Amino acid sequence: MSTVASSLDAIERAAGALEGRAERDIPLGPLTTYRVGGAAALFVRATSIDDLLAVAAARRASGLSVLVVGCGSNLLVADQGFPGIALSVADLAGDVTVDDASVARAGGGVKLPVLARRTAALGLTGFEWAVGVPGSVGGAVKMNAGGHGSDMAACLLDVEVLDLAAAAPVVATRPAGALGLRFRASDLGDDEVVLAARLQLAPGDQAASEASISEIVRWRREHQPGGQNCGSVFVNPVPGEVSAGGLIDGLGLRGFSIGTAWVSDKHANFVQAADGGRSADVRAVIEEVRSRVAAGTGYQLRSEVRLVGFEDAS
Repeated sequence: MSTVASSLDAIERAAGALEGRAERDIPLGPLTTYRVGGAAALFVRATSIDDLLAVAAARRASGLSVLVVGCGSNLLVADQGFPGIALSVADLAGDVTVDDASVARAGGGVKLPVLARRTAALGLTGFEWAVGVPGSVGGAVKMNAGGHGSDMAACLLDVEVLDLAAAAPVVATRPAGALGLRFRASDLGDDEVVLAARLQLAPGDQAASEASISEIVRWRREHQPGGQNCGSVFVNPVPGEVSAGGLIDGLGLRGFSIGTAWVSDKHANFVQAADGGRSADVRAVIEEVRSRVAAGTGYQLRSEVRLVGFEDAS
């Protein structure tokens, strides 16, 4: 059986296991902040745990990979698309509650700016920094997202996770200390869906928190570009001492372009994509910048961007 026929057979087996839950050939580019890239072979909008269990069963039956899609702020989807099952939990994990101990529980699909503003409005402090991070709670846990002197690890108590790769998937609660949280990374795997996170915040002053949020928004608008990008592409090699943007800028790479993608003129650690552009061009710019920084400075930059559907990417 040819590779193409084998892939089509796997898609059909997965679609059968999903029992009508899947849509076919849904474009993924519009679901990412780069807004480029192709379609998912199958797309599931989960609204219940049963939907997630069906995706797990489809994964086992077909061998297809599963891509959990949140806000898409760290995803670069290949132009040829993703030959697997894309899964959105935005309609399943979008709730926010706060208890009397200043603990906020947020669904994995909640957007960080929304959670930052909501907790500030309730007079809680400790999450203002997240207003400028264009991601979801689930993705932020997986990448230990951060900014403005803080990160998820600073306030995370525990998470509710369902492992789609488990023989018998169940929702399990894991303490933050068991997640391997580190600078812009964790030990959570691609098949582990973060359904909710509990954050320990503190009583604060609503006006002060909202003023802090306004200042963060102002700073980001002044120093970071808008348009189609994923935010910072590379992790700072020595946090607090050596920045990726500084290394790239020092080599005069602002404005460097390949095809429909280029290094931002406003911030050298941002790679922009043109409207209707190609993800292959975005990747080419990222790889060329990484290569030039290694040759020019000796630093091996680690990308925050997850490559999806690229045949030569792990």
